[in-house]
Amino acid sequence: MANATAADLCRFIDQSPSPFHVCATVAAELDAAGFIRVDEREPWPTDHHDLYLIRGGSLVAWSTDSAVAASDGFRIVGGHTDSPNLRVKQHADLHQLGLNVVALEPYGGAWLNSWLDRDLGISGRLSLRDGTDRLIHVNEPVLRVPQLAIHLSDNRKGVELDPQRHLNAIWGSGADSGFLTWVGERAGVSRDDILGFELMTHDTAPSALTGAHTEFVSAPRLDNQGTCFAGTRAFIGAEPVEGIRTVLALFDHEEVGSNSERGAQSDLLSTVLERIVLGAGGNREDFHRAAARSLHASGDMAHATHPNYVERHEPLHRITIDGGPVLKVNQNLRYASDAIGARAFALACEQAGVPLQRYVHRADLPCGSTIGPIAAAGTGISTVDVGAPQLAMHSAREMMGARDIEMYADALEAFLSPANP
Repeated sequence: MANATAADLCRFIDQSPSPFHVCATVAAELDAAGFIRVDEREPWPTDHHDLYLIRGGSLVAWSTDSAVAASDGFRIVGGHTDSPNLRVKQHADLHQLGLNVVALEPYGGAWLNSWLDRDLGISGRLSLRDGTDRLIHVNEPVLRVPQLAIHLSDNRKGVELDPQRHLNAIWGSGADSGFLTWVGERAGVSRDDILGFELMTHDTAPSALTGAHTEFVSAPRLDNQGTCFAGTRAFIGAEPVEGIRTVLALFDHEEVGSNSERGAQSDLLSTVLERIVLGAGGNREDFHRAAARSLHASGDMAHATHPNYVERHEPLHRITIDGGPVLKVNQNLRYASDAIGARAFALACEQAGVPLQRYVHRADLPCGSTIGPIAAAGTGISTVDVGAPQLAMHSAREMMGARDIEMYADALEAFLSPANP
């Protein structure tokens, strides 16, 4: 069963090379489960209970079947749809030494050396003259950023990559009308009709189950599509609990600080929650009461202890692959977990029958962060940071245990359907 779930994760990731495609993939699963998409520009529906909306590369879905009062609380599973990668600059075309080169720049904390010598495709969205957007997914080996030959290195230990000069990709040779023209042709639109674009690269090698007994997942974008997949599965599978409304909130732009109209710092989540309460006949007082009764599991991937770099990890908090979901705690609030949130997630793991691991970052190393502290500060909702263990975080290709993704989804489902709310 674990391998079947892991294989489903691989399919999910391969269908979702960009945040916009993550939203489309999740939306297709929600549609199949009977959810209805709403437009936040229109009046809020009051006659449906299972709904979702998309704002750019972010998605929020909710179910109110079990609500009995406008002030009932929410159980939220959150995550982010974006991953570090190389993205296309606005003026993309370079022509050097008879080669057509596309200008790229890093997005987020990409582990840059991992993007060299890979066959890269292109994906994202195009905004067209007629006011429509079009997703594009060219899953072919179109671009490549070649490594410098070892013979040309100063010390034969590699080169320090300059993100301005060393990350541009070769994509053709000879005369050409330009990269964006080529992209438009693949999308079936004219270059003149493309007035805006958000284009990014992805590794075209398919996700795979690896290891002697296929016990691992090797894939791009596990951070954080592992949570998008597990959270969606948990949200759709959660059993209704009286007095609890369940929410799935997947945000774009976490990797660059969440400060956008659709990131976790935006009004997206709080606006949706308030409109749910108002749509149920409540008022602002009911909304604030509902927020005070709510819990948010901020899902992101977690650092498994690396067998080759054990000294880089906190010695009393070893995290093992296939060791179960991870509760993440940081005293300086890089993670939002507190004792109340820890209790809620520990109970969820007990209910799901899966082990719980507890992660603390080394005190002498800077700790990454998540949407958790940002969403908690913006909504006032008690938040716990959780995840599934992985290796090679922020690499072009990452690794996790096949069993972990199923345990992660089971724990999140139990969090949304608590036995003792």
